[in-house]
Amino acid sequence: MGGGLVSPERVDRERDARGRAQNARPRDALGRPLPRGAVGVERVPEDLVLDPAPALVEAQRLLDAGMPFHAHEVLEASWKSAPDEERELWQGLAQLAVGLTHLLRGNPKGATTLLQRARRRIGLYADAPPYGIDAAGLVAWCDEVLQTLPEGPGEVRVPVLKRAQNAP
Repeated sequence: MGGGLVSPERVDRERDARGRAQNARPRDALGRPLPRGAVGVERVPEDLVLDPAPALVEAQRLLDAGMPFHAHEVLEASWKSAPDEERELWQGLAQLAVGLTHLLRGNPKGATTLLQRARRRIGLYADAPPYGIDAAGLVAWCDEVLQTLPEGPGEVRVPVLKRAQNAP
């Protein structure tokens, strides 16, 4: 007849030295969990923190390799360790990578939400972006992708995080 209480099944999870739960399951190039024992792509170390210039290089490498979820993890680490005056920028860059992840996973609603947030945050730095970041170009990239989402974006060019060395 029902009415009884049900307890959630206890799930044994991998934990770090502080007892925080970790998800050690392998993942595909778009960050989707694979079955245990499957071979996935190499994960970004959870404790990775890079200085801004190497973080941008690594994130771009991952974007170019079709791994925006992993680029997001690099950028998220930079966001969490950034000085207050740069946090919005790094959060926007991480959101851009997640937006691209959603797009490539076939989730236009998630892509729209994240790319709109990324556009707003990155746009705050368009006049004076640090580290050679192409803030104006990234805002334009977001606009281009957001404009094509209703029809389906087809092939999407990879965003370029930094201006070329000889660009103004």
